[in-house]
Amino acid sequence: MKALVYYGPGKKSWEEQPKPAIKESTDALVRVLKTTICGTDLHIMKGDMPEVASGRILGHEGVGVIEEIGSSVSNFKKGDHVIISCVTSCGKCEYCKKGMYSHCEKGGWILGYMIDGTQAEYVRIPYADNSLYPIPAGSDEEALVMLSDILPTGFECGVLNGQVKPGDTIAIVGAGPVGMAALLTSQFYTPAEIIVIDQDDNRLAVAKTFGATHTINSAKENALIRVMELTDGKGVDTAIEAVGVPPTFELCEEIISAGGHIANIGVHGKSVTLHMEKLWDRNISITTRLVDTVTTPMLFKTVQSKRIEPKKLITHRFKLDQMIEAYDTFEHAAREKALKVLLEN
Repeated sequence: MKALVYYGPGKKSWEEQPKPAIKESTDALVRVLKTTICGTDLHIMKGDMPEVASGRILGHEGVGVIEEIGSSVSNFKKGDHVIISCVTSCGKCEYCKKGMYSHCEKGGWILGYMIDGTQAEYVRIPYADNSLYPIPAGSDEEALVMLSDILPTGFECGVLNGQVKPGDTIAIVGAGPVGMAALLTSQFYTPAEIIVIDQDDNRLAVAKTFGATHTINSAKENALIRVMELTDGKGVDTAIEAVGVPPTFELCEEIISAGGHIANIGVHGKSVTLHMEKLWDRNISITTRLVDTVTTPMLFKTVQSKRIEPKKLITHRFKLDQMIEAYDTFEHAAREKALKVLLEN
C-alpha cells in the first residue's frame, strides 16, 4: 500500500509500505476512504515531538470500510462503514472507566504517533469495538471526517473546559481548524460575544461567517488593547488557546477577566511563561486536556441533524496520492487560504 512516512523533522515521503495485518483479536483492519492532515501532524514535522519514531506513518483522522476483524471484535463486521477516532480506547482500564480515553493505559492517542496512522490506504485499529463509530447509510463522509478529531477537540478541550455559559464573552486565540471547531461548538451555549484573534485575514473573514461577533488581526493591531476596548476593560470570561505557541498562551493570560477560564487546546512544543505575579489573586482557572472523544456520539447527532456543519471547514480536496501537495497546501495555509484539507482514496 501507499502511505505518508515521517523520517524526522522536515522529512516525509509518500511511498510503498507493507499493508498492515491483524495483530490482536481486538483489532480491525480498515481501508481508508477519506483522511485529512491535522495541525498536530505539522507539530510532528517541525520536531516538536521527538518521541515520534522515524519511519512512522502519520495521521489520526478518517473514515473507511472494515476489511477484516479480529476474533474478539463484536460490534463491527467486514464491510461496515466507520469513523476512525483519533483516540484509541480499550474501554476497560482505570482511565477508560473514568471517561479519560486519551489516557487509556493500552491506547490513548497512539495513531500516527506511537503506531502507524491513517494517512495511508489501510490502517490497523486496535480495540476496534471502542475506537470506531458506525456510519449510517447516506451520511456525508466529508462532514464525519471532522468528527475524528477537531470537532470533539474544540468542544471538549476548549468549550467544555472553558465552561462557556449563556451570555459570556469568549475569545478564541487562533482561527485554524480546531479554533474554528471551538467557534462552531461554543454556540451551543449562546455566548453573547465571540472574539476571534488570528494573523490571517482570510481565516478571520471565515470566522465571521461561522458566528464570530468580532475579529482581531493581532499582526495589525494590539490584540490586548482591542479586547479590553470590547469588554470595557474587564477582559473575557473564557480565553481558548488554539495555537500552541508562547505568545498566544500569554495573550490569554492578559485578556482573561477575574474569575475567568483559560482553556488550552494548542499543542505546545516550547515552555510558556505563567505570570503568577498577575494571576495569583484573580480566581483564574487554567485547564489542559487531550481530547477524550467522549462527546463524539453527541456531536455525531448534531452533525446528522445539521445543527452544525463542520464540512464548511474543508477548503481543499485532494486524491490520497496527492499527499505531498496536500501537506504543502496545509503548511502554507495563509498563502493557500486553507483550513482543512481532505484526501480521498
